[in-house]
Amino acid sequence: MSTTDYDIHPRTKLVRGHNRASYDRETVHRIIDEALICHVSTVLDGRPVMIPTAHWRMGEQFYIHGASKNRVLAAIANGADACICVTHLDGLVMARSAFHHSANYRSVVIYGKGRVMDDPNAKMEQSRLFVEKLAQGRWDQIRQPSKQELKATMFLEFDMEEVSAKIRSGDPVDDEEDYTLPVWAGVLPCRTVWDAPIDDSRLDRSLLPNATPA
Repeated sequence: MSTTDYDIHPRTKLVRGHNRASYDRETVHRIIDEALICHVSTVLDGRPVMIPTAHWRMGEQFYIHGASKNRVLAAIANGADACICVTHLDGLVMARSAFHHSANYRSVVIYGKGRVMDDPNAKMEQSRLFVEKLAQGRWDQIRQPSKQELKATMFLEFDMEEVSAKIRSGDPVDDEEDYTLPVWAGVLPCRTVWDAPIDDSRLDRSLLPNATPA
């Protein structure tokens, strides 16, 4: 294992499909940074719960935020363990047999406890980092959060210590005798693309700097 790898913990050691595991920091960071949505799970009132939410990263710290009264975030804030998953779908793997159909993907799983950020200046900075991840340069164009908005928002910070990535790529892997079956096999690639922006129905273009007629 390289010195740039994350340590392997009991919860991050991949057993099934261990050959697809990666603990390389650069690989993990890239998967997290390229994604906009993660899924956060914990146990609440004795039952498993999960929410999708936006996320961002700074160094070895992982961040999420939401309403201060969100029950899932509150449970984590009160000490419940969290499991966070980030996933990219890169393609559908179409095999010659039903059993070997699969998907090409990149995923990261993080285990840990979240810390509540209380300092208003720190919360403002994390707000900036979140917005800048969505669109670089936008923070300086918009109204920034008010004190009340910051108070109503919970920011949770996680140390990236128990972390692993799992990646599948390439062709389907069929049984040897199935390679002569008369059926197409291969990968249907999948990627996320942005379409042209759609104006807000109440957008007044005359208020925009250097505005020109639509």
